[in-house]
Amino acid sequence: MSDNRSRFSLSHLITVLLLLGQLMSFNSFAQSKHATDSSSKHCLALFADRVFDGFTVLENAGVLFKDSKIIKVGDYNELNKHCSRTKDLGDATILPGFIESHAHLAFQNISHEVVLKHGITTARDTGGPLFKSKGGNGTLRVLSAGPIMQAAGGYPLNIFGHSNHVSGDPYDAIGIEVSTIEQAQKVVQDLVDGGSVTIKISLEPGGEVGAPWMSSHGHGALPSTPWPLLSLDIIKAIVVKAHSLNRKVAAHVGENTGVELALEGGVDEWAHIPCAEIRDDLLHRAVAQNVTFVTTIDTLSACAGIRANMHKLSHIMAHTPDTQSKFIYGSEIGHDNVPWGINGEEMTQMLHLTSGEDIEFTDVLNVFKAATSEAGKHLGQPLLGTLMQGAPADIIAVNGNPFLRFKLMEYPDLVISGGHILVNNFKKNKTNH
Repeated sequence: MSDNRSRFSLSHLITVLLLLGQLMSFNSFAQSKHATDSSSKHCLALFADRVFDGFTVLENAGVLFKDSKIIKVGDYNELNKHCSRTKDLGDATILPGFIESHAHLAFQNISHEVVLKHGITTARDTGGPLFKSKGGNGTLRVLSAGPIMQAAGGYPLNIFGHSNHVSGDPYDAIGIEVSTIEQAQKVVQDLVDGGSVTIKISLEPGGEVGAPWMSSHGHGALPSTPWPLLSLDIIKAIVVKAHSLNRKVAAHVGENTGVELALEGGVDEWAHIPCAEIRDDLLHRAVAQNVTFVTTIDTLSACAGIRANMHKLSHIMAHTPDTQSKFIYGSEIGHDNVPWGINGEEMTQMLHLTSGEDIEFTDVLNVFKAATSEAGKHLGQPLLGTLMQGAPADIIAVNGNPFLRFKLMEYPDLVISGGHILVNNFKKNKTNH
């Protein structure tokens, strides 16, 4: 009897040990498989009929990103080796998120979430309260210029007024007045220390027909023009100080007087295509001095000279092969007449005013580059606005072909900021795990 119990106990013990071993082995496999799956969830390869990487269009290609960074662009066989999680968007187009180079989000209290969901993943705030750059990983990346440096009694404070009456902070407004070289140099230093990525100055005497700032904005009658302007000595001091701090200077210009001052002072960028028609000699000089031009054509569509200026500049640039002048997309988000996101009409105007008699696909690509890779390069961040290795995983996609119909860009079907998916209308498409 005891022998039977002994044999039973030994047999039972062996069975239990075998079961425990199998269970431990299963748990180990499950944990290993879970770890592999968990790791793979940090990468995703998106495929579509078209991929624009910020420079050119690739057909039947994809983009692979992991966590917050782009890994590479390639075909399915190439990218699938690096990530098992793939999503085929079909007849769609994948692009870098757009860069808005002229916005007034803070001053106009524009929702960052709305702007981001409509395809802008980076916005440069060019006139408003100063703040350090923020966002980019699931939120709108916002870069600040801070308040616009202006002459005492001049634009923009003579129109929009001070917004710092509560805080008392001179950098919590749309403009800041400077009257001396020393004061101007200190303000530039303060702006850079506070996070400014671009120094913006106002060279606006007023009076241009059709300019949106030539309305009272609810503040009563406009002051008489011409408005006070910064002196040339102060402008030069601002430019020299900004350049010593590795910052470019952008000028709000609208007519010949301001343009001439900007050129004499060595300003790097015109924040608008000027509203009034500019003399041909000044336009040629601007291209010779490698000025960058932010478009804002749509919001200035009532201006008398905007189209002539844009067309002439394009023609001059085309016949000046060694120039570094370029157009950068900017819609001036904050004005009531433009979308809070990508502006298809801005893109359309850019295309028609920079093309010859026949529109070529290169002309179309230049419009997209102006809102992506060229804009990032101008900001001193050459990976921004691209799908190149190491770039932020700021990705948008639209159903269909936006190179044939810009309006599609206003309503992206996929928006990713720093690897975080915020909009996804492709949920029914095939996904492999």
